[in-house]
Amino acid sequence: MQLYTINTGYFKLDGGAMFGVVPKVLWSKTNPADDKNLCPWAMRSLLIEDGKRLILIDNGIGDKQDDNFLRHYYLHGEENLHQSLNKYGFHADDITDVFLTHLHFDHCGGSVKWSKDKSRYVMTFKNANYWSNKQHWDWAINPNNREKASFLKENILPIQDSGHLSFVDKSMKNFDFFDILFVDGHTDSQMIPHIQYKGYTIVFAADLLPSTGHIPLPYVMGYDTKPLVTLKEKELFLNNAYDNQYIIYLQHDNYNECCTLKKTDRGVRLDKTFQLSDL
Repeated sequence: MQLYTINTGYFKLDGGAMFGVVPKVLWSKTNPADDKNLCPWAMRSLLIEDGKRLILIDNGIGDKQDDNFLRHYYLHGEENLHQSLNKYGFHADDITDVFLTHLHFDHCGGSVKWSKDKSRYVMTFKNANYWSNKQHWDWAINPNNREKASFLKENILPIQDSGHLSFVDKSMKNFDFFDILFVDGHTDSQMIPHIQYKGYTIVFAADLLPSTGHIPLPYVMGYDTKPLVTLKEKELFLNNAYDNQYIIYLQHDNYNECCTLKKTDRGVRLDKTFQLSDL
């Protein structure tokens, strides 16, 4: 097995929204904001090469949204999904499986693209099965008012209409690529992959732990639908990550790709940061 970091691009989000009730004087120490209170964030995906399978975990914001939508998110940087795949000698058509941790636009927007004549939506990864789970899928296609702006029908419905959609059963009987932790605080039934690699457990943290700046327990995103549930889930996760020496792969951290944790008198805290390629 081989793992590859896939950088799909960078965007900006309001720092207050990303850190909830935590005052700016505290969160800005790790995530400084610009004059509009915006902080830069990565949209980092992960590619797993295992035999004949190429499994892509999440795929960024995509490129089919119009300028009116994208102007709110200040996309920047030179890297994108397809360039990152090409860097390792892969093409979108090589992907066999697309695993979607959840269906917010910055995680699944690259799943679908315009046809060449822009008359219809087509699958970006035309040879891949797209994996979600039934509970989260139903949550996304019948969105609540809080998350409605994050669940875009053009990112989601074409996957099912094309016949490419598969569901992970929570019993895991139909899915053997890696272990999955299901969490509900950020959104219903978000999936957190745990991958065995070179003797380590690599955890794709998604929006359970967006960055090293979110490690202290009260640092919970304002975007989370159930912040008190996130608090409990994060505490359990951080303790398990420390006890089992997990390597946490950070999807949204603008500055750090991977990290480990340590125990202190203030609880679990950041230990080391490094690149996945360092392993």
